[in-house]
Amino acid sequence: MVAATPHGTVAVFDIPEEIKKIPTRPGVYIMRDDSGIIYVGKAVNLHNRVRSYFQKSQNNPKTLQLAKNITNFEYVVTDNESEALILENNMIKLHCPKYNIRLKDDKAYPYIKITKERLPRVVYSHRRGKDKAKYYGPFVSKTHVRELLDLIHRLWPLRRCSKIFPRDFEKTRPCLNHHIGQCKAPCNRLLSEEIYENHVSEAEQFIQGKDTKVLEKLSQEMQSAAEAMEYERAAEIRDTINALKLLTDKQKAESGNEDRDIIALARENDEALMQIFFVRDGKLSGREHYMMAAAENETNAEILSAFIKQFYSEAAFIPKELVIVSPPAEQELISEWLSSLIGRQVAITVPKIGEKRKLADLAQTNAELTMSQFGAHIKRETERNKNALQELAAALNIHDLTRIEAYDISNIQGYESVGSMIVFENGKSKNSDYRKFKLRAVIGPDDYAGMEEVLTRRFKRYNENSEGFAKLPSVIFVDGGKGQISAVEKALVAQSISIPVCGMVKDNRHRTRGLLYQGEEINLPRHGEGFKLVTRIQDEVHRFALEYHKKLRADSQVRSVLDEIPGIGATRRKELLRHFKSIEAIRTADIDALAAAPSMNNKSAAAVYNFFRKGD
Repeated sequence: MVAATPHGTVAVFDIPEEIKKIPTRPGVYIMRDDSGIIYVGKAVNLHNRVRSYFQKSQNNPKTLQLAKNITNFEYVVTDNESEALILENNMIKLHCPKYNIRLKDDKAYPYIKITKERLPRVVYSHRRGKDKAKYYGPFVSKTHVRELLDLIHRLWPLRRCSKIFPRDFEKTRPCLNHHIGQCKAPCNRLLSEEIYENHVSEAEQFIQGKDTKVLEKLSQEMQSAAEAMEYERAAEIRDTINALKLLTDKQKAESGNEDRDIIALARENDEALMQIFFVRDGKLSGREHYMMAAAENETNAEILSAFIKQFYSEAAFIPKELVIVSPPAEQELISEWLSSLIGRQVAITVPKIGEKRKLADLAQTNAELTMSQFGAHIKRETERNKNALQELAAALNIHDLTRIEAYDISNIQGYESVGSMIVFENGKSKNSDYRKFKLRAVIGPDDYAGMEEVLTRRFKRYNENSEGFAKLPSVIFVDGGKGQISAVEKALVAQSISIPVCGMVKDNRHRTRGLLYQGEEINLPRHGEGFKLVTRIQDEVHRFALEYHKKLRADSQVRSVLDEIPGIGATRRKELLRHFKSIEAIRTADIDALAAAPSMNNKSAAAVYNFFRKGD
């Protein structure tokens, strides 16, 4: 990396002198202001491109505004423009510069992840990790992803546990999912690894929309199983085929037999909405929309180009063709880059007539309708958040409130103490930056010590440049008063970090009352947007902490109650849960009700009854 930023004894960055040193080669340039990176761009000729930002003849409003804020820059030389495009895209995703067109916060865009491990799992993921797993998405609807995963696990009973193999083979008896027919227990070798891998492969093809190939493969397997007189296996495959056919029959829109994505764009001020229709094996298999942050003077071609680069750099499946209403900037270069990603030709076409044009127009109509549907809401939400932050900034006398981090501790008499960290950026929750902490050093109900531990771990990771902890907040909110604030400030001092800290205090009815800052309570207008934002933050951090705490308690209950009752094996455990529906119902049942449950007798009922009352 060749950096134009001066080192050593040079105190002032001399832009004209540094421009003279830039080579006339392809590469990526990084513009900075006093706070950090504000723009990343690529160029065939770095020298000419960077110099153009500071020429008096420059009349592009965005470039003029950007140039006013540049205090220094650096650059990276590459061998060609394709390499520069890849590097530019990666750096935009990493640094999220304010002047770049970019996909909005991905909190609403989850993925389906196929893990890279022995006996892979197919799971929900709220972000694309830097591991060797396969990711499909991003999707707009979390509900849709969970419904899709639920269907996959019904059709292919894949494991959901977090066991590590081969270490955990046959170490414990099959879990509850096995007993209720939702897992074939490969962990206990009740299903061969070869068949399990086939299940994963079929599920993956299904996620890709390749249901025709899955059906063909399953039909062959059913025939082979029937010929081998494995009738139970053949019947299972038959049921899977019927379920898939029922789902496939719902797809009515036909468009040839190729895989292609149809992309359209609708705009309103500094908001852009991208609509994608996914065509797989000639069937319209789904559609999604994505919001883009773009300046009003950005062209449609620039926005389309930025979207394609950011979206497909993370997509696990890239079709053979992208059909677009109007051409993106750098169309040929992007086509070459996409082709290099998957090792085959990817075409970008702008049809004028025919079936493809009809689909493109349909996508465009849907984009405009979606934008009109959400545009007013987006405006109202943006204005509300802007007003809320302005009110808080004025009340606290803090200039910048871009990022707010809030923390809470949850426990019941010190049991399973946990901490939560939530993030609001520009007045909106940023779920992708939420973090959970299971307390390690604190024993008992000590919220102050718990808060200190959580903040120490959080900012220690920042100082260590740990992934996911790279940003510093403008202000820290804690659910509590002076004690919690002191604990946070102690942790910050220990990590040599200075950030304002506010306590979110409640009234006698446990409702938000105001903020405690620098020893004084700040009473915000109860009907103002600032007060409402503090209330949302306080409710959200409490909800997130409580949700994690409940999960840990539930996991602990399931292990201790269902696995530790003497004389209650897998069959009786399954029947008890089916009959009583919950652990709490089993806990409160009398001995006669327990004895009357399927597979139970007086002796086993007494074992359950006495187990729950052994501490009484």
